[in-house]
Amino acid sequence: MNKSNLLRHKNLLLSKQQELSTGKSLVDRIPAAGEPCGDLLDMASSETAAITQILLYQTNGELLHAVKDALTRMQQEEYGTCAQCGRSISKARLAAVPWTKWCRDCKERQESRN
Repeated sequence: MNKSNLLRHKNLLLSKQQELSTGKSLVDRIPAAGEPCGDLLDMASSETAAITQILLYQTNGELLHAVKDALTRMQQEEYGTCAQCGRSISKARLAAVPWTKWCRDCKERQESRN
């Protein structure tokens, strides 16, 4: 990967890291649990909203970890190399998912096992 592409990917990763690290915390938006508010339909809706926010918070945490991991791989000059097979990750895959550490083939094999 040339320096221009590497710099572009680094900027994408840093931007994503900032997006995930700043702003209002999702935890602040999770409705309080156990407090009756409204009828049964309102309470069910609130509980569903709370569960959704918790899942989003967990997903964002995992994504932030993946972004930081990708930045570390850049520093170690391992970025763009599949962690499974050692081959280069395609430019298209890195453009779509700049924090990935697997090539498309290895990721597909991994998902087919699950």
